[in-house]
Amino acid sequence: MSLIDGFGRSVRYVRLSVTDRCDFRCVYCMAEEMTFLPRAKLLTLEEIATLSRAFVELGVEKIRLTGGEPLVRRGIEDLVSKLGALPGLRDFGMTTNGAGLVKHARALYQGGLKRLNVSLDSLDPARFRALTRTGDLARVIDGIRAARDAGFTRIKLNAVILKGRNDDEVLDLVEFARAEGVDISFIEEMPLGQNMSHDRGETFCSSDDVRGAIEARHALLPTTETTLGPSRYYRMTDSDSRIGFISPHSHNFCAACNRVRVTAEGRLLLCLGNEHSVDLRAVMRRHPGDLERLKAAIVDAMQNKPERHHFTTDGDVQVVRFMNMTGG
Repeated sequence: MSLIDGFGRSVRYVRLSVTDRCDFRCVYCMAEEMTFLPRAKLLTLEEIATLSRAFVELGVEKIRLTGGEPLVRRGIEDLVSKLGALPGLRDFGMTTNGAGLVKHARALYQGGLKRLNVSLDSLDPARFRALTRTGDLARVIDGIRAARDAGFTRIKLNAVILKGRNDDEVLDLVEFARAEGVDISFIEEMPLGQNMSHDRGETFCSSDDVRGAIEARHALLPTTETTLGPSRYYRMTDSDSRIGFISPHSHNFCAACNRVRVTAEGRLLLCLGNEHSVDLRAVMRRHPGDLERLKAAIVDAMQNKPERHHFTTDGDVQVVRFMNMTGG
């Protein structure tokens, strides 16, 4: 059995959400007042480990743990150790807001986690607090440095750029990445969930605009480097830091999509921008311990993977779930 969808694309990368909860309330990710899933509806850590094993046995090479915020999930270090020991898993990463890294970075690295993506949308403490609603910038920066000291290499920052909110910080973020010896990807906001904090049609900032701002100071050299994700990477001649762009609107990457997501409640989501999904939690709880049945359900689900998403930039909501429900 292997994971090939109906359009001949091979699925090699799974993003696994371990919780819908987060200690931030980022304006592009969730509402200020959120109702989270009852804990009984979340996958247990044992179920997440079983699911990960099934995916790896089906040829998945990369797993990224996401949330909400994965570091608020109790037992996350034990889960990382279990997944880090899976034979055949070549790339094991986590997306985090960074606030818990001072506490967890060393144990995560020792448990086998290889790479970290850290969300960082502003270097101004007051603006950072406004964008995250609860976040402490100094704590996140301390976390990035703690991760580097723990042994993580190729740490990557993720910055969602919003016109009129933080687009004037693009160059500052690039200089910060260069100074800290990390990579950075700039992300176009995705129309997920009804957002009351800003008009997405007015705040949309394209990757081309961001790239233009950077090239006013630094020449960007295109590369063929990949981390199996959607980032298009560029290099600078005087720095080891890579600049990436994730462009679901302006440079649609669906034709080469090699990814699926599993939500915190066990829905296998075949596309970020569509609602096609399969309830893997139901399969595991109806047939506990039956790994072959679980693998068969995953293989069968591949035929439901749509050809592409249909995001627009006019502020219209294409998918009603927030990003924290999907997995970042």
